[in-house]
Amino acid sequence: MKAVAAFALLAVGAQAAPHYTFPNLAGTAAWSSVRQTANFQSNGPVTDVNSDAIKCYQRAAGGAPDTTAVQAGGKISWVAAPNIYHPGGAFVLSVAMELWYKMGCTDIISALSAYMAKVPSGQTAADFDGSGKVWFKVFQDMPTTSGGQYTWPSNGKSTIDFTIPQCLAEGDYLFRIEHVALHSASAAGGAQFYISCAQVHVSGGSGAKSPTDLVSFPGAYKATDPGLMINIYNNGGKAYQPAGPSVFTC
Repeated sequence: MKAVAAFALLAVGAQAAPHYTFPNLAGTAAWSSVRQTANFQSNGPVTDVNSDAIKCYQRAAGGAPDTTAVQAGGKISWVAAPNIYHPGGAFVLSVAMELWYKMGCTDIISALSAYMAKVPSGQTAADFDGSGKVWFKVFQDMPTTSGGQYTWPSNGKSTIDFTIPQCLAEGDYLFRIEHVALHSASAAGGAQFYISCAQVHVSGGSGAKSPTDLVSFPGAYKATDPGLMINIYNNGGKAYQPAGPSVFTC
């Protein structure tokens, strides 16, 4: 009886596992240069890759109040609130996952990536809505695989650093962070997206190379992409295939 009660309590706890947001860049106030997302109170995810929310998940039209200055070739640091942690899932699965985590058997199952979009001439970062094939990927983390399980480097982090490509032209950009939880992704539409867009002004860039493999949001992903529809509990040791374009490099 005690075991049944403990199991039930564990199920409730796993169902209440925290989601998260990316409310600000390090050194700035929450939602100052980051556009306030629709989940700023609920912390819930986007699940429809064909919805406009997949772009920046912003709460309302229009930009954030500020634009943060960044240096080409330098670091940009995102803050996660409370941190990147998501073992949750459907009832039975969430209980099994929580037990698995408590035994120290696996790590978080989530893919982290980042995109940038150059603001067109005549507009500012605050004006630009990010429409069209303007987004290029600047980062993609990859898991290690051991014993048929993925281990992701972003697990538990509250701050995540990225490098602004040195070869970009100076100007205003949108910087989009995307974290995809895959614990329920064995069926199409099960992947959970946690997204924010920051307004930044890049200075010191050489402009020596134009970004390639531009994509739009929505449009960059299909719900059936291998990196978004995947049974991460029985992957056969296969290497993870991230969704979207390849990473742009200088």
